[in-house]
Amino acid sequence: MTAKHTRADLIRSLIEGVSYSQKDCLDIVENLGVSVSSVRASGGGARSPFWRQVLADVLRKRVSTLSSREGSAYGAALLAMVGTGEFSNVEEACFATIREESSLEPREQESQIYAQGHATYKALYPALRPIYSLIASG
Repeated sequence: MTAKHTRADLIRSLIEGVSYSQKDCLDIVENLGVSVSSVRASGGGARSPFWRQVLADVLRKRVSTLSSREGSAYGAALLAMVGTGEFSNVEEACFATIREESSLEPREQESQIYAQGHATYKALYPALRPIYSLIASG
């Protein structure tokens, strides 16, 4: 960061950093053999179309939001409904209740740029590990 950077630059860097971290998690899942064609965003960040688009571009996946904003609490309630017999299984509960509200597709040019940024992120993270230890030790 330099004096020329603005508050918006800082916020964007945070959004990109979190998105790169999510990319690392997705890579682990896919390396385990799980095929992921799209991602559902929930929580506070999901309210931002900008953040959802960055996430779609970084992940190179379609990112959608659901009509329910409750996230994990809603999922817990659905599991409870399965447990009480309201639905016979999780798939039935999800099919009956979950509705996609909107979605964003990754953009190829931006995805290529973010792929380069993610490569830098992956190289920096382990290189900075000793510095994080110094900071943590006070």
